[in-house]
Amino acid sequence: MANIPSQRKRNRQNEKRRVANQAVRTEIKTRVKSAGAAAESGEADAAEKQRLAQKRLGKAQAKGVVHKNQAARRTSRMMRRANKAAGVGSDTE
Repeated sequence: MANIPSQRKRNRQNEKRRVANQAVRTEIKTRVKSAGAAAESGEADAAEKQRLAQKRLGKAQAKGVVHKNQAARRTSRMMRRANKAAGVGSDTE
């Protein structure tokens, strides 16, 4: 444990941020999974779930919770799976 007051404060702040970031990452995973499941089963609100998942990924990237490339990669994979489930386009163009 640190003895310097500023380092104690820094440790408290880091712990708060860690917990908050963990919640955001968990929400992203949940939303991407539900969007994928909705696309696979052909639910009517699949497009809305994809939109919300993309929105959460973008917000997390903007706040620095996830890396820019990671957010782009996850969005791309999610949309590719959704398009494949919907039968739109092909990967070999």
